Amino acid sequence: MENYNKVYLLAGGNLQNTAEKYQRLFALLENHIGEIILSSGFYLSEAWGYKSEYPFINLAICLHTKLSPEEVLQKTQHIERLMGRDMKSQKTYADRSMDIDIIFYNDLIWQTDSLQIPHPRMQERLFVLYPLCEIASEIIHPVLGKSIQQLKDSCKDTSEVKKFRFTV
Repeated sequence: MENYNKVYLLAGGNLQNTAEKYQRLFALLENHIGEIILSSGFYLSEAWGYKSEYPFINLAICLHTKLSPEEVLQKTQHIERLMGRDMKSQKTYADRSMDIDIIFYNDLIWQTDSLQIPHPRMQERLFVLYPLCEIASEIIHPVLGKSIQQLKDSCKDTSEVKKFRFTV
């Protein structure tokens, strides 16, 4: 493929979790951002940073895109809104239909007021590391200098993360 960027996203939510919702997510990502190259399985976990009666389902997705990091951010936020996400609050975590985080963009280290790449807290969260490890275990974190597998193995997060399969 000609000039493209490799972007890793973590996507998921804990409201209206259906197989159809994630099929719609894939279609929206391909229509707005680029070609999906890889995606992990689904992972079930409890809410992180707050209490909720609804578990989260997350997955990691790798895409090829011609968009800039800021354009990817704008498109992911647009997709979140299309999928029922209320405006993000910077102060608190809350239940949500869809959340899409940019984890990596090539091996770029990027920091603006609106976006930090690599994702600044990915190494603290097993719900990010499990699905990411499934599709990118050997990738080296450009700031921490460790592979995703090493970050997962040394993560101090004690929350349970398990594979999930939608049933028909």
